[in-house]
Amino acid sequence: MAKEHGSQIKNDETYEELRDQGASKEKAARIANAQASGSVDRDSRKYEDRTKDELYEEAQEIGIEGRSDMSKDELIEALRNH
Repeated sequence: MAKEHGSQIKNDETYEELRDQGASKEKAARIANAQASGSVDRDSRKYEDRTKDELYEEAQEIGIEGRSDMSKDELIEALRNH
């Protein structure tokens, strides 16, 4: 059973799963809350299976700086570390 993380976290179970996978507290909270509100339509494919344009769009949505100069591999790393 998921631990209660307070009113800031809208989906405790998702938050815990993301933290267990190594996501930062900020990233886990952002994704868990977006998922709880229904505003997330995340692509479940691996980053390596997506096109550079798809990765660029996701990087743009979350505000990764310098994305236009990045290669596909750099976009993947930036998305994983954001």
